[in-house]
Amino acid sequence: MSEPAISLRAGGRDWRRLVVNRVAEASAVVAAGFAILVLAIVVWSVGSRAIGAINVDFFIKGPSSSFFGGGGGIAPAIVGTLMLVGIATAIALPIGVLTAIYVSEFGNEGFGRQIRLWLDVLNGFPSIVIGIFAFTFLVKQTFLGAGGHQSAIAGGFALSIIMLPLVSRSTMEVLALVPNDLREASFALGVSKWQTVLRVILPTSLGGILTGTTLAVARAAGETAPLLFTCAIAGQIVDWNPTHSVQSIPLTIFFDSESADPALHQQAWAAAFVLIVFVLVTSLTARILLERQRRKLGLSR
Repeated sequence: MSEPAISLRAGGRDWRRLVVNRVAEASAVVAAGFAILVLAIVVWSVGSRAIGAINVDFFIKGPSSSFFGGGGGIAPAIVGTLMLVGIATAIALPIGVLTAIYVSEFGNEGFGRQIRLWLDVLNGFPSIVIGIFAFTFLVKQTFLGAGGHQSAIAGGFALSIIMLPLVSRSTMEVLALVPNDLREASFALGVSKWQTVLRVILPTSLGGILTGTTLAVARAAGETAPLLFTCAIAGQIVDWNPTHSVQSIPLTIFFDSESADPALHQQAWAAAFVLIVFVLVTSLTARILLERQRRKLGLSR
């Protein structure tokens, strides 16, 4: 008795599935290409307008003191941005990591879901609202009944609120990737839970924590609205005192672009290009750290 012939050619339903699959793949490729094209256009557009103002003096000198501007640099803004981001990181990193450790390792599931929810809500808060909050409690100091002043501390505090949910949520995701076998092996040796967290879990997930922190730094470095309320009135010299108001790259872009001087317009484009490069470098660094962490945990694709 002969076996029935099997056709390898796709039938009607299989053909429709194949067509739908090809269309979906093509649509995804087109969407990804469009996103890359938009990024390339933005970088090229900003870079082409900024190239004339970028030189050594642009990075090591302060703004020009002449009335008609031009010829200055953004050294105070670079130093101020580094100071603001450093203060914000010093506040957000330990709080965010400790929050993630509590939710992932010590908290109950119900309370942990509530914390995750509120972190997501905080992550969606408009940055200008955070700026007003920091202005009210750290600049006006209404809760103490006395007026205050703008400072790098106030600006860093506002940026830390923006960074906190990013650091905390990314740390939670990394802690969830740590194999339970490591925890069980540590407990079997009689190690307490806190020692397990400090000596086993945190060293294993350090790369992922750094990744989330790097992404949060990239987000905070480009924020403008909170700094308008907390750190906008500053001089034109490099100032390392955190109790003083300092310049920052986002505010430099804002004020220079509003100026009537064409030379300052070009400096605004140059500052924007520097900020874009900083965000791109930090994002790529975070991606590299994430891939290293995935390979370390055996999760690389």
